Amino acid sequence: MTATNVHVIIVVGAGPAGMAVAGTLAKAGHEVIILNRDIKFGGLAEYGIFPSKLKLRGGLRKQYWDLLEQPNVHYLGNVTIGVGKDLTVEDLQGLGASAVVFTIGAQGTKAIGVEGDSAKGVYHAKDVVYHFNRLPGFGDRPFDMGKHVAVIGAGDVMVDIAHWLIRYKKVERVSAIVRRGPVERKYNPKEIRAVCNNMDLEGIQKEFDRIKDRMAAVGQKADEVFKGLTGEFTKCEPKVSETKMSFQFLASPKRILVDSNNRVRGLEMEDNRLVSKGEDTIAIGLKQYYEFPCDAVVFAVGDKVDESVGLPHKGGLFVTNPSKTGNDPDDALFQVYDEATGKVLEGVFLAGWARKASEGLVGVAKRDGDWCAEVVGRYLATKSVCNQAKVVLDTLHNILKSRKSQPVDVKGLRRLQMAEEAYTGQSDYIGEFKYANNWDMIRVIETSKA
Repeated sequence: MTATNVHVIIVVGAGPAGMAVAGTLAKAGHEVIILNRDIKFGGLAEYGIFPSKLKLRGGLRKQYWDLLEQPNVHYLGNVTIGVGKDLTVEDLQGLGASAVVFTIGAQGTKAIGVEGDSAKGVYHAKDVVYHFNRLPGFGDRPFDMGKHVAVIGAGDVMVDIAHWLIRYKKVERVSAIVRRGPVERKYNPKEIRAVCNNMDLEGIQKEFDRIKDRMAAVGQKADEVFKGLTGEFTKCEPKVSETKMSFQFLASPKRILVDSNNRVRGLEMEDNRLVSKGEDTIAIGLKQYYEFPCDAVVFAVGDKVDESVGLPHKGGLFVTNPSKTGNDPDDALFQVYDEATGKVLEGVFLAGWARKASEGLVGVAKRDGDWCAEVVGRYLATKSVCNQAKVVLDTLHNILKSRKSQPVDVKGLRRLQMAEEAYTGQSDYIGEFKYANNWDMIRVIETSKA
């Protein structure tokens, strides 16, 4: 690629999607500037997967380090984007880059939407995941779970939270509350190995007996499904507590029940039945209610985007181009669209959970980033080069300096890594130790300069 064809692209977010976008475009010879809210790169790969998955985290971290040390990749962590933050969307558009790609995840919190959701002991799954992964701002928050925790959901996030409750909190019981039935469970069978040694098989059998007639009504054979579900309980991780885990199927939380101190004492649940809808099934409430005692409730029901970023949004998602015209109609899926003007934001793109909130985990986010990079590549091929990387970077640094921001570059990250290794006594450390807040990391970086 000749110098005249080298574009500058700003990637906002350094998780799996953002790093995939950056890697592909950098490999194509472009200059890539990565801006990240967190000091450390990794996003979902660093703060969203279970702490004990060291092999996965270590492999991703090595890939990301290799990328950040490329001469045409420029990283700045601890830079926030949004209204009243270090930079606004308009600031980014005005830097003179050829394209801006937002891969910032879904940082908003979905409203739980049931009465009593502000009670003590009600939590959102994302906050809990950030807590046990020690994301600055969350690692030191208290999470009082009591003895019996109800986790609403049937996906991999539910399993991760159950794993944490079993392994670290060692509560007496974890109940996964599932709106539909066992056939419709969403978790990966490999993930359930983390908790299957703690399954209450007798309790699960009773639960199947309770709902077998409703399963039969849609052609599901309870005995076969039970055999299939429990048949996945193989290669279980060693048992580390006496916690019992069970399921409550065909159940929809309708109200948080509280005591005189506004503390969770249980859930009011509605019984559901299954109805076939094409190849899928849906849950329909039976208007029959019962109380389900528990001490805490964690809602693992997905996320929404952070509306304060300043991108056009609707229904918990950033808005993408509804038009599917041109040589590759799917390109529109990655383009940011402003419904107020009826136009796309020129050169502004989305990838990962910023495009489809809570859609898949690390592998899915990476693949979405790869697709987005192809879309951006096609866009760049039709555009003239705007500015050289030095011009964009100088402007960026001047703005951040004027706003008294404290960006952290790759040299700062290396100093932080060396401090972690010195503290833990391990080289290439990928364990569960993390600094509790950004100020501690900044202090370590600044101190190690001397």
